[in-house]
Amino acid sequence: MKKWRINWQPSEMVILGGIALVVGVSSGMGIWLFKRLIDLAQWAFYEQAGVFLARFGGWSVALLPIAGGLLVGLIAHYFIGEERHHGVAGIMEAVALAGGRLRYPRIPAKAIASAISIGCGASVGPEDPSVQIGSNIGSMFGQWLRLSEERVRTLVAGGAAAGIAAAFNAPIAGVFFALEVILGEIVGNSLGMIVISAVASAVFTQAVSGVQPAFHVPAYAFNSAWELPLYLGLGLLAGPVAAMYVRLLYRFQDLFHKITIARWLKPALAGAAVGIIGIFLPQVFGVGYETIEVILNGQSLGFGLLAALLAAKLVLTPVSIGGGFKGGVFAPALFLGVMMGGAYGLLVGRLFPGLSITPAAFAMVGMAAVLAGAVHAPLTAILLLFEMTHDYRIILPLMFAVAVSLLISQRIQRDSVYLLGLARKGIRLERGRDVEVLETMTVGEIMQTAPFTLNDTDTLAKASEIFIQTHHHGAPVVNSRGDLVGILTLQDLDRNEPDTWAERTIGEACTRQPLVVHPDETIGAALRKMGGHDVGRLPVVARENPRQLLGLLRRSDVVRAYDAALARRAMLRHRAQQVRLDAITPETVNVGEISVQFGSVCAGRRMKDIPWPRDCVVASLRRGRNVLIPRGDTQVKPGDVLVIVAEENVRQEIARLCSSE
Repeated sequence: MKKWRINWQPSEMVILGGIALVVGVSSGMGIWLFKRLIDLAQWAFYEQAGVFLARFGGWSVALLPIAGGLLVGLIAHYFIGEERHHGVAGIMEAVALAGGRLRYPRIPAKAIASAISIGCGASVGPEDPSVQIGSNIGSMFGQWLRLSEERVRTLVAGGAAAGIAAAFNAPIAGVFFALEVILGEIVGNSLGMIVISAVASAVFTQAVSGVQPAFHVPAYAFNSAWELPLYLGLGLLAGPVAAMYVRLLYRFQDLFHKITIARWLKPALAGAAVGIIGIFLPQVFGVGYETIEVILNGQSLGFGLLAALLAAKLVLTPVSIGGGFKGGVFAPALFLGVMMGGAYGLLVGRLFPGLSITPAAFAMVGMAAVLAGAVHAPLTAILLLFEMTHDYRIILPLMFAVAVSLLISQRIQRDSVYLLGLARKGIRLERGRDVEVLETMTVGEIMQTAPFTLNDTDTLAKASEIFIQTHHHGAPVVNSRGDLVGILTLQDLDRNEPDTWAERTIGEACTRQPLVVHPDETIGAALRKMGGHDVGRLPVVARENPRQLLGLLRRSDVVRAYDAALARRAMLRHRAQQVRLDAITPETVNVGEISVQFGSVCAGRRMKDIPWPRDCVVASLRRGRNVLIPRGDTQVKPGDVLVIVAEENVRQEIARLCSSE
């Protein structure tokens, strides 16, 4: 009897799909364990220690965040170390610059610190740690299997999607979070793996925890078209709240950085602030999901209490994050949106009693609007709300409010809660990668802020004399109030007979509706305007008032911007190499930059002639626009920036070699 032999070789996509499946299930398991850690921490702090302390009075609840802060500070000091970016921002940097390589051995300590932070009442959320757990698991598998950087990045994004799917029981929102925030673009091959990871994580989560949504809410509907202007008002309010939230997060990070106490004590200091306010407003402790569900179910807390909780959370989350508690900014944004929307709903309900306003519906829409304004991910916010509530009845006002909030928030605060942390370190990402060279700078950075102008009542003869004396070829024209009325160039003068210059005014001869540019536009966009209309200068005006002259952008300014942008791109590449090195070096080794000062031991000497410490590597050298790989004959010059790979004690020796002191 003939035997049949089947030689089946799985395709690459089948193998990658299997890896994505493993990442999704592993992420789901990791986040399920993380949630159990949070439950354990809450039981230890509030059901054990809290009950014991209650005999001393209600004020004793303030001690719980302080004790938790001490524990978190010690764990961070001894097991985590100092991190370059908080939470998701670090993942975005790794995906864009380090091929998706993350320091996954740190994630157990981070998860424990985050669980303690939430369990003791710090005003942080569980979603950023969940995303970190999933992303680190994806990076771990990618590095173990020695996959290409593109595949590792995809697995990191898949792990992030799995994290959102498990944290909120929302796999669709998880996929869009990975695409909008982590990758910043939709790639066909990546999409399939990300979906597999998110679905696998959600299936595991539903198998062990049930299929119920994160919040149980009654049915709310869009009752009348007359409500739409009210949702416009909600979006107009949500945008500034989201922008303020983003700014306060980094303001308090800077504030705690300036406080001169041991770093491991700072979480306890932040815990004291949380504890004191929590005595009077206990709803601010922890994630706040119970309070959110109470409001979404139509129970009114009163306008005053809602406003107080909004203000308290708006401050305490930045205090908690800035002080060093480990946790996310996602859930607090939801809390802010619910408080703001609930208070707004009560107010408009009193103003328009005939519309039968349901404040809880405005609270639900406000939740998505503030989230979209904070993370700049509108699709994620919309889909997350649907999956968390299983309520699809108010799609129109929801999309409207989210879009308005996003536009207002971006106008006030250009960067999202994640991108601002990267931008403050000199890294600007677009679609998950470094942008084109002229897209990295804005008109406001390069324009002449005090441009030469002409008065509309002066004659063309005077304008001609001024052009001859100043060698200008054109200038904006303003009226007596300083408002922009046009622009006059040499071409405009040539169109008028010289015999008429003495009688004809500049205002009559100038171009009355000139092409303008705004300060927040990129240099690339401005250059395309110049080229498309063959002009050599553009007045810079305010968006809200097109007659308010803010500056002038000339072609020579664009050339100068190009040089500066090249230097910025070199710095970004230099930073990318530093990030890559930091991702692959052992925990005890430090990767950092050191500048060579004039008069130092290194300045003016060749690399091989410098007495470098034995256990160090000079990985790269940045000089102006250029990034060099240093060799023995490379001469080190003052102003060079070196990327050093060394242990901390050796790094101090190198700093002395590069210092002029």
